Amino acid sequence: MEFIPKNYPDSPGVYLMKDSAGRIIYVGKAISLRKRLSSYFRASADHGPKTRALVAKIRHIDVLLVSTEKEALLLEESLIKQHRPRYNVVLRDDKRSLLFRLDKASDYPRLTLTRTVVRDGSVYFGPFASASAARSTQKLVGLIFPLRKCSDRVFKNRVRPCLYHQLGQCLAPCVLPVDRAHYLEMVAQVEQFLLGRSRSLVRELRRRMEQASQDLRFEAAALLRDQIKAIDATLESQASVLRDALDRDVLALAQLPEGIGVGVLFVRGGKLLDQKTFYWPGLGMAEAPDALESFLPQFYGRERYIPGRVVLSHLPYAEPQPGVASGALGEVLAERRGGPCRLTGPRGADERRLMDMAASLARTAHRSDGAQDVASVLEQALGLPGPPTRIECVDVSHLGGSGVRAGLVVFEQGEARKEDYRAYALPAAEGTGDDYAALAQWAARRVESGPPWPDLLLIDGGRGQLAAVTAALADALPDTAIECASIAKGPSRRAGELEDRVFRPGRRNPVALKPGSPALLFLQRVRDAAHRFVISRGRAATKKRSLAGELISLPGVGPKTARLLFDHFGTIAAIKAADAAALAEAPGLGVKRAAKLRQVLDGLPSPKTSKET
Repeated sequence: MEFIPKNYPDSPGVYLMKDSAGRIIYVGKAISLRKRLSSYFRASADHGPKTRALVAKIRHIDVLLVSTEKEALLLEESLIKQHRPRYNVVLRDDKRSLLFRLDKASDYPRLTLTRTVVRDGSVYFGPFASASAARSTQKLVGLIFPLRKCSDRVFKNRVRPCLYHQLGQCLAPCVLPVDRAHYLEMVAQVEQFLLGRSRSLVRELRRRMEQASQDLRFEAAALLRDQIKAIDATLESQASVLRDALDRDVLALAQLPEGIGVGVLFVRGGKLLDQKTFYWPGLGMAEAPDALESFLPQFYGRERYIPGRVVLSHLPYAEPQPGVASGALGEVLAERRGGPCRLTGPRGADERRLMDMAASLARTAHRSDGAQDVASVLEQALGLPGPPTRIECVDVSHLGGSGVRAGLVVFEQGEARKEDYRAYALPAAEGTGDDYAALAQWAARRVESGPPWPDLLLIDGGRGQLAAVTAALADALPDTAIECASIAKGPSRRAGELEDRVFRPGRRNPVALKPGSPALLFLQRVRDAAHRFVISRGRAATKKRSLAGELISLPGVGPKTARLLFDHFGTIAAIKAADAAALAEAPGLGVKRAAKLRQVLDGLPSPKTSKET
């Protein structure tokens, strides 16, 4: 396109670059839109290969004006998440790292694993990129500190101690008279342990053990002795990398042959807890500051734990104070953290050593990134306009023509995005058993959902299913081309998935994908995920209808009350076993309605009498 600087304002804002088909291929922000956009089209600009390819595809630029750089940063992040443009650095990680959550608002707090930070007064520890490491630590904490394990709902309704109590791993405050002060003291010990202050904890436990022994409380002394041994064994495997006890993330960028590698170290309480890598293909180090400024708000989202110090090998923009990043990005992360968050270069010998470790980790990032190779193979084999980064797959399920629904799964950069999975009920296809009609109806519903559009839409089925979807998409979305393919079982079921065939529109013969090849295995994995998802949602819907019907059959229970009871208790047996006080705890039911319902339930015949009748 011909760029005319005077057509763009010299003010803060966000720009959306579009290709010839009107698709958003890049989103960026700038303090001065005119100066930033001019830098793309300047002949002397030293762009990397990815930016040169981007500029070659730009056909139109839309701009959105804002008042401040901070507003531009937040708007840019929102648009990147919404449109997931091809040339942006997009955090395609399927899931957040695991954290420990200690619910301090509860009378008897418990320790759980979560991927989401909620500002509800709970205390969080982590993160753990490895789920197995997190669960091993959780098991260890459960062995040392007998906190309750059950959920709040089970805790309120339990009538006898569980197996964990019999194993000595829970004090059973649900039914036994456990001193709350003693329990909260143990909670404080768990916090010290997870914060890395185990040495001081061991000294305190040893003092209490000696005191218990002097007081002839030998069982209590033995319990404290076992706790000390378990903590000592854990300390032997922990590596202290800093002399202070601060939490910090260390993030380094390294130039690789075909992109930038990113290595992240998570240091908690002065100890190296975990690590993670990312890979940004097609970028050079000259583009690193812009890429980093786009990446950090996505990585440190509102529901992720943010430390008070983030050490960076490259600061995302020019800083007024040497070595310290401030401005809009620092303000956004501080607001999300609920406290100060410093973005800074390495300070001191310890942090420089950590930065060297993170840089070494970054240089290995590309070795584990197999999704890029598979995407390139699919681009060539399927004749796609580019490597498919977002792949959607649809499958239709029904039982004898009833309960027709379509399940859609989404994969990005080779990993599942389960938060984008969707199930579609298709009432217009009920009773027909016609998969083609059901897929056509689903295609119209998918278009109504809007972008982001997939780089490849995979259909579970053969040429007929593929033709039904492509025709429906062409009718509902005439101005946007969505690349489609289908995957079907081969003529002989004996060979299993070795004979799976992939079809493309306008092509009679299957695509030549070698059996057992990474590309075909990946498509099979996506197809199987769609099949499992739609089957599970169909079963859940069937169970829900069955339970709802059974509830409504009770005297005085209508659809609304049935919904309340089912959401709260989960099963008919639990509803029938609950007393009036327990029934009244169901949100929206009330004491009077609960008492009437209990009278109705008391008047029902028992299952045995009913059977005899």
